[in-house]
Amino acid sequence: MAERYFPDNLPTRIQHYIDGKCVDSVGGETFDVLAPVSNANYATAAAGQKADVDLAVASAAKAFNEGPWPRMKPRERARILNRIADAVESQEARLAELETFDSGLPITQARGQALRAAENFRFFADLIVAQFDDAMKVPGAQINYVNRKPIGVAGLITPWNTPFMLESWKLAPAIASGCTVVLKPAEFTPLSASLWAGIFEEAGLPQGVFNLVNGLGEEAGDALVKHPDVPLISFTGETTTGQTIFRNAATGLKGLSMELGGKSPCVVFADADLDAAIDSALFGVFSLNGERCTAGSRILVERSSYDEFCEKFAARAKNIVVGDPHDPKTEVGALVHPEHYNKVMSYVEIGKTEGRLLAGGGRPPGLETGNYVAPTVFADVAPDARIFQEEIFGPVVAITPFENDDEALALANGVKYGLAAYIWTQNLTRAHNFAQNVEAGMVWLNSHNVRDLRTPFGGVKASGLGHEGGFRSIDFYTDQQAVHITLGTVQTPKFGAAATY
Repeated sequence: MAERYFPDNLPTRIQHYIDGKCVDSVGGETFDVLAPVSNANYATAAAGQKADVDLAVASAAKAFNEGPWPRMKPRERARILNRIADAVESQEARLAELETFDSGLPITQARGQALRAAENFRFFADLIVAQFDDAMKVPGAQINYVNRKPIGVAGLITPWNTPFMLESWKLAPAIASGCTVVLKPAEFTPLSASLWAGIFEEAGLPQGVFNLVNGLGEEAGDALVKHPDVPLISFTGETTTGQTIFRNAATGLKGLSMELGGKSPCVVFADADLDAAIDSALFGVFSLNGERCTAGSRILVERSSYDEFCEKFAARAKNIVVGDPHDPKTEVGALVHPEHYNKVMSYVEIGKTEGRLLAGGGRPPGLETGNYVAPTVFADVAPDARIFQEEIFGPVVAITPFENDDEALALANGVKYGLAAYIWTQNLTRAHNFAQNVEAGMVWLNSHNVRDLRTPFGGVKASGLGHEGGFRSIDFYTDQQAVHITLGTVQTPKFGAAATY
């Protein structure tokens, strides 16, 4: 592989971080980590097993039960959270370089990830200081107030798409709430996660509050979910894995927050600003290499605008620059791993039997090695087609026409997923009614994927369980204890006070 693909000081060993120390697996188990542009093995990572998870959980539990972190005042925790944000921002260039190398994400799209990760820590630093809990009064009779208490050790299982930033989505609120954590990053992309230990040490986070165990989901992830001393699991990933976690967490009645798969519709009505809709739809499905949970991978277009939309969309898709992720001109880089590349390419072949191929359909010319897929556009896709129904998680999109609002809504809701939806129309009445009726946890009206951190993030149906974001994240990582006090005479029925015979 060409020298330019290797960042300086690239580690060849990636270890766990347990109780303030970088360590190998107890049994010495490892797995290979591949570079997406070549599929060459560039590092060996410690493969966590039950024994390693046990050590990490013991460290986190000790820090929670005996350490200072859960008992610190919100302002004290907030100061450390802001120092974490400062440390993240100071490593922006390095982080982008590592994230691009490890995930195949284009460098121009990786550069903003550090700033977004830092903002997550600043946001929750502000939130815990400003937060107040309810007090309810009945004058002269009763007062009730709420104690909010961190729950304990949180198990965090994160995906391989934009891994560092998505790790921050879970780490920031969990730590801000006073919990301690065990992070299990995705096995395809462990490189940027290895930066967290140094960042937290530099910021002064107490030892044991943060622990990291690398490894496969069926080994390290499974052990974390089943561990009796981990009362909370926050997971982002594929739906069938979420179902397995749901089953395994049931025995321990664990708290679960899960953001799962998506097959989000982008609905374009004839009265929409067509050029703006095309810009958004292209970005929504092809940015981040199409490996994004909220991708608008089904585009539904009103019949009268359908041919024009398809023609313009396909022409733009053909012009998308695919290539070296480190090249600033690149718009779509290499998919994360050969296993995932093979999955995406299998759907491309399926799509050739289910739709009319307008663009892409294979490996781009001149890129004979690495996990490259040309942006692929299928039109005239029926709603029962697999490429319409199933999550592909790559640069592949299905376009389907509709005749009226009712058909558009039926098509939008006609899959098992319900994560996001994008609606393009100038008719405000239609926009608000459609948003109300579409089965999606998040809706963007005449907008692309931008999000306020105060708003809930999550899906419905097979796209998730629970919501995070803003106070909802704090709610997940804390118990709310109601305290009731009677003012004045206690009016209690006097059981057993009557005369006996």
